Amino acid sequence: MKISIVSTLYKSEKYLDEFLSECLSALTSIDCNDFEFVFVNDGSPDNSVVFLLEKRKTIKPITIIDLSRNFGHHYAIQAGLLYAKGDFVLLIDNDLETSPKVLIDFYNQIKSNPNLDMVFGYQEKRKGGFIEKNFGNLFYKVFNLFSEIKIPENILTERLMSKKYVQELAALPDKNIFFAGLMQWVGFNQLGIPIKKQNRKGGSTYTFRKRINLMINAITSFTAYPLKILFNLGILISMGSVVASLVLIARKIIQPERILSGYTSLTVVILLSTGLILTAIGVLGIYLEKIFNQVKNRPTFIIKKIHDYEQN
Repeated sequence: MKISIVSTLYKSEKYLDEFLSECLSALTSIDCNDFEFVFVNDGSPDNSVVFLLEKRKTIKPITIIDLSRNFGHHYAIQAGLLYAKGDFVLLIDNDLETSPKVLIDFYNQIKSNPNLDMVFGYQEKRKGGFIEKNFGNLFYKVFNLFSEIKIPENILTERLMSKKYVQELAALPDKNIFFAGLMQWVGFNQLGIPIKKQNRKGGSTYTFRKRINLMINAITSFTAYPLKILFNLGILISMGSVVASLVLIARKIIQPERILSGYTSLTVVILLSTGLILTAIGVLGIYLEKIFNQVKNRPTFIIKKIHDYEQN
């Protein structure tokens, strides 16, 4: 049985030595001697690739997929999964927030239940500061509210997957990728187990802006519900406008001498309607952008070079 450990590189150099050490320790604990590391360099500005090439002198089965630029975390994950050759694939971030020793628990779960295709980790309680905790909770609640595909709250990147599961996941033609949703959409037999994350040694590369973009991409990739909301809201406002117009006409017929006033309320209605129209156009624009990206059919990543341990 071969295990592939897939991880992405972005400002990862300071974590890699300890990460590799813990991975090897976990592999030893489950008596796995046939393994490979697949690292995807997502345009990392540090010397992560140089470090790993040097490390191959002592740890041979390290493959590095060097992308031509930074394409984003989820697209780098896709590249790694496409290249992994193992019977089981461990997907894990190398920032040590989650210890590679989770492999032991994941493997034991699959070993005890051969019908499982994927074991993933989740946090029972989110770590971090006010923004990280509350934005994360909000993200999952909003996604599950809008989407027909429900994902477990506080799910982690870390998971152990069967080869069949990975093949089906990697075969999906989506250009707008949100892996937490895709991994649930694919189906198969899945099991979540609670994992405690550690504090990162250094700041997160996921800025608040990236988190917002991720939430928008996640929701619009899996549901058209925002469009339905806008449609229903438009119908509601239209009906309200018709009722208000009939009331004003009736008042004018009953009291023709009365001057209809209400400049303030008219201004509010105009501003509200304008805001709604602009919001609707914006939401439509997001969906049109996704259709545009899908129709263009450009690759989601470009590989500059592959440092394959089997070819060295």
